[in-house]
Amino acid sequence: MAPNQKATALDSFVDPSAPICYGILKPGEHVSDGIPVIKVKNIIGGRILEDDLLRTSPQIHNQYKRAEVNQGDLLLTIRGTTGRVAIVPPSLSGANITQDTARIRVSSDDDPLYVFYALQSPSVQRQIDLNTVGQAVKGINIAEVRKLKIFHPADTEQKKIAQILSTWDKAITTTEQLLANSQQQKKALMQQLLTGKKRLLDENGVRFGGEWREVSLSTICQINPKKSPAPEDGKVSFIAMECVSEDAKLLSSSVREYDEVSKGFTSFADDDVLVAKITPCFENGKGAYVERMRNGIGFGSTEFHVLRSGAKSDSKYLYYLTNTSEFRVRGEANMQGSAGQKRVTTDYLKSLKVTVPVKLSEQQKIASILSIADQEITAFQQKLGALKQEKKALMQQLLTGKRRVIV
Repeated sequence: MAPNQKATALDSFVDPSAPICYGILKPGEHVSDGIPVIKVKNIIGGRILEDDLLRTSPQIHNQYKRAEVNQGDLLLTIRGTTGRVAIVPPSLSGANITQDTARIRVSSDDDPLYVFYALQSPSVQRQIDLNTVGQAVKGINIAEVRKLKIFHPADTEQKKIAQILSTWDKAITTTEQLLANSQQQKKALMQQLLTGKKRLLDENGVRFGGEWREVSLSTICQINPKKSPAPEDGKVSFIAMECVSEDAKLLSSSVREYDEVSKGFTSFADDDVLVAKITPCFENGKGAYVERMRNGIGFGSTEFHVLRSGAKSDSKYLYYLTNTSEFRVRGEANMQGSAGQKRVTTDYLKSLKVTVPVKLSEQQKIASILSIADQEITAFQQKLGALKQEKKALMQQLLTGKRRVIV
Protein backbone atom coordinates (compact mmCIF):
# COMPACT_ATOMS: atom_id res chain seq x y z
CA MET A 1 0.00 0.00 0.00
CA ALA A 2 1.45 3.35 -1.00
CA PRO A 3 2.26 5.79 1.80
CA ASN A 4 -0.30 8.56 2.27
CA GLN A 5 -1.25 11.16 4.82
CA LYS A 6 -3.64 8.88 6.74
CA ALA A 7 -3.33 6.13 9.30
CA THR A 8 -2.69 2.72 7.74
CA ALA A 9 -2.16 -0.76 9.13
CA LEU A 10 1.31 -1.58 10.48
CA ASP A 11 1.45 -4.25 7.77
CA SER A 12 1.67 -1.52 5.13
CA PHE A 13 5.09 -0.51 6.54
CA VAL A 14 6.45 -4.07 6.43
CA ASP A 15 8.83 -5.65 3.91
CA PRO A 16 6.59 -8.10 1.97
CA SER A 17 9.38 -10.68 1.83
CA ALA A 18 9.59 -10.83 5.68
CA PRO A 19 6.09 -10.78 7.21
CA ILE A 20 5.55 -9.96 10.88
CA CYS A 21 6.13 -13.16 12.87
CA TYR A 22 6.86 -14.48 16.34
CA GLY A 23 9.78 -16.75 17.25
CA ILE A 24 10.81 -19.93 19.03
CA LEU A 25 8.20 -21.76 21.11
CA LYS A 26 10.69 -23.75 23.24
CA PRO A 27 14.30 -22.47 23.04
CA GLY A 28 15.54 -25.28 25.33
CA GLU A 29 18.50 -25.18 27.71
CA HIS A 30 21.23 -22.54 27.49
CA VAL A 31 23.97 -23.42 24.97
CA SER A 32 27.07 -21.36 25.77
CA ASP A 33 28.18 -21.01 22.13
CA GLY A 34 24.66 -21.08 20.67
CA ILE A 35 22.44 -18.51 18.93
CA PRO A 36 21.26 -15.57 21.09
CA VAL A 37 17.51 -15.57 21.83
CA ILE A 38 15.86 -12.26 22.76
CA LYS A 39 13.14 -12.52 25.41
CA VAL A 40 10.63 -9.97 26.73
CA LYS A 41 12.77 -9.43 29.86
CA ASN A 42 15.70 -8.39 27.64
CA ILE A 43 13.72 -5.52 26.08
CA ILE A 44 13.81 -2.54 28.45
CA GLY A 45 13.47 1.19 27.75
CA GLY A 46 13.64 0.86 23.97
CA ARG A 47 16.85 -1.18 24.11
CA ILE A 48 17.88 -4.82 24.14
CA LEU A 49 19.95 -5.74 27.20
CA GLU A 50 22.60 -8.14 25.93
CA ASP A 51 24.20 -9.18 29.24
CA ASP A 52 21.83 -12.03 30.09
CA LEU A 53 20.67 -13.49 26.77
CA LEU A 54 19.70 -17.14 26.53
CA ARG A 55 21.46 -19.00 23.72
CA THR A 56 19.77 -21.83 21.86
CA SER A 57 21.18 -24.61 19.71
CA PRO A 58 21.65 -24.05 15.95
CA GLN A 59 19.20 -26.91 15.34
CA ILE A 60 16.35 -25.15 17.21
CA HIS A 61 17.29 -21.81 15.65
CA ASN A 62 17.11 -23.31 12.15
CA GLN A 63 13.59 -24.63 12.83
CA TYR A 64 12.54 -21.00 13.36
CA LYS A 65 14.78 -19.46 10.72
CA ARG A 66 11.85 -17.30 9.55
CA ALA A 67 12.08 -15.34 12.85
CA GLU A 68 15.83 -14.62 12.57
CA VAL A 69 16.49 -10.92 13.14
CA ASN A 70 18.66 -8.51 11.20
CA GLN A 71 20.22 -5.22 12.23
CA GLY A 72 17.52 -2.54 12.15
CA ASP A 73 14.57 -4.92 12.64
CA LEU A 74 12.00 -3.85 15.21
CA LEU A 75 10.87 -6.09 18.05
CA LEU A 76 7.49 -5.74 19.77
CA THR A 77 6.63 -7.75 22.89
CA ILE A 78 3.27 -9.49 22.41
CA ARG A 79 2.86 -11.80 25.43
CA GLY A 80 3.19 -11.22 29.16
CA THR A 81 4.24 -7.57 29.13
CA THR A 82 2.95 -6.27 25.79
CA GLY A 83 3.98 -3.12 23.95
CA ARG A 84 7.72 -2.92 24.61
CA VAL A 85 9.68 -1.95 21.50
CA ALA A 86 13.36 -2.16 20.53
CA ILE A 87 15.62 -1.90 17.47
CA VAL A 88 18.00 -4.80 16.80
CA PRO A 89 21.63 -3.57 17.03
CA PRO A 90 24.41 -4.83 14.70
CA SER A 91 25.74 -7.11 17.47
CA LEU A 92 22.50 -9.16 17.46
CA SER A 93 22.06 -9.58 13.72
CA GLY A 94 21.40 -13.30 13.21
CA ALA A 95 19.82 -13.78 16.64
CA ASN A 96 16.33 -15.15 17.21
CA ILE A 97 13.30 -14.30 19.36
CA THR A 98 10.74 -16.19 21.43
CA GLN A 99 7.02 -16.67 20.80
CA ASP A 100 6.44 -13.70 23.16
CA THR A 101 7.96 -11.23 20.70
CA ALA A 102 7.10 -10.13 17.16
CA ARG A 103 9.72 -9.25 14.55
CA ILE A 104 8.87 -6.31 12.30
CA ARG A 105 11.08 -5.68 9.27
CA VAL A 106 10.26 -2.30 7.74
CA SER A 107 10.23 -1.98 3.95
CA SER A 108 12.76 0.16 2.08
CA ASP A 109 9.96 2.67 1.32
CA ASP A 110 9.62 3.59 4.99
CA ASP A 111 11.86 4.60 7.89
CA PRO A 112 12.41 2.00 10.66
CA LEU A 113 13.20 4.66 13.26
CA TYR A 114 9.89 6.38 12.54
CA VAL A 115 8.00 3.09 13.00
CA PHE A 116 10.00 2.48 16.21
CA TYR A 117 8.67 5.75 17.64
CA ALA A 118 5.19 5.23 16.21
CA LEU A 119 4.85 1.88 18.00
CA GLN A 120 5.65 3.64 21.29
CA SER A 121 3.18 6.47 20.70
CA PRO A 122 0.23 6.76 23.11
CA SER A 123 -2.29 6.06 20.32
CA VAL A 124 -0.63 2.80 19.22
CA GLN A 125 0.02 1.70 22.82
CA ARG A 126 -3.71 2.18 23.51
CA GLN A 127 -4.51 -0.05 20.53
CA ILE A 128 -2.14 -2.70 21.88
CA ASP A 129 -3.78 -2.51 25.32
CA LEU A 130 -7.27 -2.84 23.83
CA ASN A 131 -6.26 -5.93 21.87
CA THR A 132 -4.33 -7.61 24.68
CA VAL A 133 -6.45 -10.48 26.01
CA GLY A 134 -6.13 -13.59 28.18
CA GLN A 135 -6.18 -14.63 31.82
CA ALA A 136 -3.03 -16.32 33.13
CA VAL A 137 -0.79 -14.94 30.35
CA LYS A 138 -2.09 -11.94 28.46
CA GLY A 139 -1.14 -11.31 24.86
CA ILE A 140 -1.96 -9.78 21.50
CA ASN A 141 -1.98 -12.06 18.47
CA ILE A 142 -0.03 -11.39 15.29
CA ALA A 143 -3.19 -10.74 13.25
CA GLU A 144 -4.04 -7.81 15.56
CA VAL A 145 -0.44 -6.57 15.49
CA ARG A 146 -0.59 -6.39 11.69
CA LYS A 147 -3.75 -4.26 11.92
CA LEU A 148 -2.35 -1.62 14.31
CA LYS A 149 -3.17 1.79 12.82
CA ILE A 150 -0.20 4.13 12.35
CA PHE A 151 -0.04 7.59 10.77
CA HIS A 152 1.67 7.08 7.41
CA PRO A 153 3.33 10.21 5.96
CA ALA A 154 5.86 10.17 3.13
CA ASP A 155 9.30 8.73 3.85
CA THR A 156 10.92 12.20 3.93
CA GLU A 157 8.51 13.36 6.63
CA GLN A 158 8.99 10.10 8.53
CA LYS A 159 12.75 10.72 8.62
CA LYS A 160 12.27 14.30 9.83
CA ILE A 161 9.93 13.22 12.63
CA ALA A 162 12.34 10.46 13.68
CA GLN A 163 15.22 12.96 13.68
CA ILE A 164 13.30 15.35 15.96
CA LEU A 165 12.38 12.61 18.43
CA SER A 166 15.94 11.23 18.35
CA THR A 167 17.18 14.66 19.47
CA TRP A 168 14.88 14.46 22.51
CA ASP A 169 16.08 10.92 23.21
CA LYS A 170 19.70 12.10 23.22
CA ALA A 171 18.82 14.86 25.71
CA ILE A 172 17.00 12.33 27.89
CA THR A 173 19.94 9.89 27.77
CA THR A 174 22.41 12.65 28.66
CA THR A 175 20.27 13.74 31.61
CA GLU A 176 19.91 10.13 32.78
CA GLN A 177 23.70 9.79 32.76
CA LEU A 178 24.15 13.05 34.70
CA LEU A 179 21.55 11.87 37.23
CA ALA A 180 23.27 8.50 37.63
CA ASN A 181 26.64 10.25 38.12
CA SER A 182 25.17 12.55 40.77
CA GLN A 183 23.60 9.64 42.62
CA GLN A 184 26.89 7.74 42.55
CA GLN A 185 28.81 10.80 43.79
CA LYS A 186 26.36 11.26 46.67
CA LYS A 187 26.71 7.59 47.60
CA ALA A 188 30.51 7.95 47.69
CA LEU A 189 30.22 11.15 49.74
CA MET A 190 27.98 9.42 52.28
CA GLN A 191 30.48 6.57 52.65
CA GLN A 192 33.29 9.06 53.28
CA LEU A 193 31.57 11.75 55.32
CA LEU A 194 29.35 9.61 57.57
CA THR A 195 32.27 7.41 58.64
CA GLY A 196 34.82 10.16 59.29
CA LYS A 197 37.12 8.96 56.49
CA LYS A 198 36.87 12.45 54.99
CA ARG A 199 36.80 15.51 57.25
CA LEU A 200 35.42 18.84 56.05
CA LEU A 201 36.52 22.43 56.75
CA ASP A 202 34.80 24.44 59.47
CA GLU A 203 33.52 28.01 59.10
CA ASN A 204 37.07 29.31 59.56
CA GLY A 205 38.46 27.15 56.78
CA VAL A 206 40.17 24.81 59.22
CA ARG A 207 39.68 21.07 58.89
CA PHE A 208 37.50 19.61 61.61
CA GLY A 209 39.44 17.84 64.33
CA GLY A 210 38.15 16.19 67.45
CA GLU A 211 36.99 12.66 67.94
CA TRP A 212 34.10 10.61 66.69
CA ARG A 213 32.37 8.55 69.35
CA GLU A 214 30.40 5.33 69.23
CA VAL A 215 27.14 5.92 71.09
CA SER A 216 23.70 4.34 71.36
CA LEU A 217 21.22 5.99 69.02
CA SER A 218 18.91 6.72 71.97
CA THR A 219 21.59 8.95 73.60
CA ILE A 220 21.55 11.44 70.71
CA CYS A 221 17.87 11.44 69.72
CA GLN A 222 14.38 10.56 70.91
CA ILE A 223 12.90 7.45 69.30
CA ASN A 224 9.14 7.51 68.80
CA PRO A 225 8.49 10.62 70.95
CA LYS A 226 5.10 11.58 72.40
CA LYS A 227 2.54 13.21 70.16
CA SER A 228 2.07 16.98 69.94
CA PRO A 229 -1.05 18.62 71.40
CA ALA A 230 -3.83 19.64 69.04
CA PRO A 231 -3.29 22.93 67.14
CA GLU A 232 -5.84 25.74 67.37
CA ASP A 233 -7.47 25.04 64.00
CA GLY A 234 -7.32 21.26 64.48
CA LYS A 235 -5.57 20.71 61.13
CA VAL A 236 -2.49 18.48 60.73
CA SER A 237 -0.64 16.75 57.90
CA PHE A 238 -0.96 13.02 57.20
CA ILE A 239 1.64 10.80 55.51
CA ALA A 240 0.80 7.27 54.38
CA MET A 241 3.55 4.74 53.56
CA GLU A 242 2.96 5.23 49.81
CA CYS A 243 3.69 8.95 50.28
CA VAL A 244 7.40 8.27 50.89
CA SER A 245 9.84 6.97 48.29
CA GLU A 246 12.47 4.25 48.36
CA ASP A 247 15.15 6.94 48.30
CA ALA A 248 13.64 8.38 51.49
CA LYS A 249 11.89 11.40 49.98
CA LEU A 250 8.52 12.80 50.98
CA LEU A 251 6.38 12.59 47.85
CA SER A 252 3.10 14.01 49.17
CA SER A 253 0.94 14.58 52.22
CA SER A 254 -2.69 15.41 52.93
CA VAL A 255 -4.44 17.59 55.51
CA ARG A 256 -6.55 15.81 58.11
CA GLU A 257 -8.36 16.63 61.34
CA TYR A 258 -6.24 16.13 64.48
CA ASP A 259 -9.05 14.26 66.25
CA GLU A 260 -9.41 11.92 63.27
CA VAL A 261 -5.77 10.75 63.25
CA SER A 262 -4.37 11.42 66.74
CA LYS A 263 -5.34 7.92 67.90
CA GLY A 264 -4.08 4.82 66.11
CA PHE A 265 -1.46 6.55 63.95
CA THR A 266 2.21 7.50 64.37
CA SER A 267 2.83 11.11 65.41
CA PHE A 268 5.71 13.33 64.36
CA ALA A 269 6.64 16.97 63.81
CA ASP A 270 8.73 19.18 61.53
CA ASP A 271 12.42 18.17 61.41
CA ASP A 272 11.70 14.62 62.55
CA VAL A 273 13.04 11.64 60.59
CA LEU A 274 10.72 8.83 59.47
CA VAL A 275 12.02 5.29 58.97
CA ALA A 276 9.79 2.48 57.72
CA LYS A 277 9.88 -0.40 60.21
CA ILE A 278 8.23 -3.26 58.30
CA THR A 279 9.67 -5.55 55.61
CA PRO A 280 10.21 -4.92 52.69
CA CYS A 281 9.75 -1.16 53.12
CA PHE A 282 12.67 -0.88 55.54
CA GLU A 283 15.14 -2.77 53.34
CA ASN A 284 13.99 -0.83 50.27
CA GLY A 285 14.92 2.47 51.90
CA LYS A 286 11.51 3.97 52.64
CA GLY A 287 11.52 6.96 54.95
CA ALA A 288 11.57 10.76 54.85
CA TYR A 289 12.78 13.98 56.42
CA VAL A 290 9.67 15.71 57.72
CA GLU A 291 9.17 19.42 57.01
CA ARG A 292 6.44 21.93 56.15
CA MET A 293 3.72 19.99 57.99
CA ARG A 294 0.42 21.77 58.64
CA ASN A 295 0.93 23.60 61.98
CA GLY A 296 4.27 21.77 62.15
CA ILE A 297 2.50 18.54 63.13
CA GLY A 298 2.04 15.27 61.28
CA PHE A 299 0.58 11.80 61.68
CA GLY A 300 1.07 8.78 59.49
CA SER A 301 1.39 5.04 59.03
CA THR A 302 1.79 2.90 62.12
CA GLU A 303 4.70 1.28 60.26
CA PHE A 304 6.95 4.34 60.76
CA HIS A 305 9.60 4.80 63.44
CA VAL A 306 10.26 8.45 64.32
CA LEU A 307 13.68 9.89 65.25
CA ARG A 308 13.79 13.37 66.83
CA SER A 309 17.16 15.08 67.23
CA GLY A 310 18.33 16.32 70.61
CA ALA A 311 21.06 18.66 71.84
CA LYS A 312 23.78 16.24 70.65
CA SER A 313 22.52 15.66 67.11
CA ASP A 314 21.49 17.46 63.95
CA SER A 315 18.17 16.30 62.47
CA LYS A 316 19.41 16.28 58.86
CA TYR A 317 22.53 14.36 59.90
CA LEU A 318 20.29 11.74 61.54
CA TYR A 319 18.28 11.56 58.33
CA TYR A 320 21.35 10.79 56.21
CA LEU A 321 22.58 8.30 58.81
CA THR A 322 19.33 6.30 58.35
CA ASN A 323 19.90 6.23 54.59
CA THR A 324 23.27 4.48 54.72
CA SER A 325 23.47 0.91 53.47
CA GLU A 326 25.05 -0.08 56.81
CA PHE A 327 22.00 1.18 58.75
CA ARG A 328 19.60 -0.73 56.49
CA VAL A 329 21.63 -3.96 56.36
CA ARG A 330 22.12 -4.09 60.13
CA GLY A 331 18.45 -3.33 60.71
CA GLU A 332 17.37 -6.07 58.32
CA ALA A 333 19.57 -8.59 60.12
CA ASN A 334 17.92 -7.71 63.45
CA MET A 335 14.27 -7.74 62.39
CA GLN A 336 11.80 -9.70 64.47
CA GLY A 337 8.47 -11.34 63.62
CA SER A 338 7.08 -13.92 61.25
CA ALA A 339 7.80 -14.07 57.50
CA GLY A 340 6.23 -11.16 55.66
CA GLN A 341 5.57 -9.33 58.94
CA LYS A 342 9.12 -8.77 60.18
CA ARG A 343 9.86 -5.40 61.74
CA VAL A 344 12.73 -3.34 63.11
CA THR A 345 11.88 -2.96 66.79
CA THR A 346 12.03 0.16 68.95
CA ASP A 347 14.36 -1.63 71.38
CA TYR A 348 16.78 -2.45 68.57
CA LEU A 349 16.92 1.20 67.45
CA LYS A 350 17.45 2.43 71.01
CA SER A 351 20.42 0.12 71.52
CA LEU A 352 21.88 0.55 68.02
CA LYS A 353 25.48 1.76 68.16
CA VAL A 354 26.39 4.60 65.77
CA THR A 355 29.63 6.51 65.34
CA VAL A 356 29.17 10.28 65.16
CA PRO A 357 31.30 13.41 65.37
CA VAL A 358 31.11 14.99 68.82
CA LYS A 359 30.90 18.51 67.41
CA LEU A 360 27.37 19.43 66.34
CA SER A 361 28.85 21.89 63.84
CA GLU A 362 30.60 19.03 62.01
CA GLN A 363 27.34 17.06 61.81
CA GLN A 364 25.63 20.17 60.40
CA LYS A 365 28.39 20.72 57.82
CA ILE A 366 28.16 17.09 56.67
CA ALA A 367 24.39 17.35 56.38
CA SER A 368 24.73 20.59 54.43
CA ILE A 369 27.08 19.02 51.85
CA LEU A 370 24.78 16.01 51.40
CA SER A 371 21.76 18.33 51.10
CA ILE A 372 23.47 20.14 48.22
CA ALA A 373 24.06 16.77 46.55
CA ASP A 374 20.37 15.96 47.05
CA GLN A 375 19.34 19.26 45.46
CA GLU A 376 21.44 18.48 42.40
CA ILE A 377 19.84 15.03 42.12
CA THR A 378 16.35 16.53 42.46
CA ALA A 379 17.12 19.09 39.75
CA PHE A 380 18.19 16.35 37.33
CA GLN A 381 15.12 14.26 38.22
CA GLN A 382 12.84 17.22 37.51
CA LYS A 383 14.63 17.99 34.24
CA LEU A 384 14.38 14.34 33.20
CA GLY A 385 10.66 14.25 34.02
CA ALA A 386 10.07 17.44 32.03
CA LEU A 387 12.00 16.12 29.00
CA LYS A 388 10.03 12.87 29.01
CA GLN A 389 6.73 14.73 29.31
CA GLU A 390 7.65 17.10 26.46
CA LYS A 391 8.72 14.17 24.27
CA LYS A 392 5.42 12.41 24.98
CA ALA A 393 3.48 15.54 23.99
CA LEU A 394 5.55 15.81 20.79
CA MET A 395 4.85 12.17 19.95
CA GLN A 396 1.13 12.75 20.37
CA GLN A 397 1.34 15.62 17.89
CA LEU A 398 3.87 14.37 15.33
CA LEU A 399 2.89 10.71 15.18
CA THR A 400 -0.80 11.38 14.59
CA GLY A 401 -0.50 14.06 11.93
CA LYS A 402 -1.96 16.76 14.20
CA ARG A 403 1.28 18.68 13.80
CA ARG A 404 3.17 18.48 10.53
CA VAL A 405 6.86 19.12 9.98
CA ILE A 406 8.44 21.06 7.14
CA VAL A 407 10.67 18.82 5.07
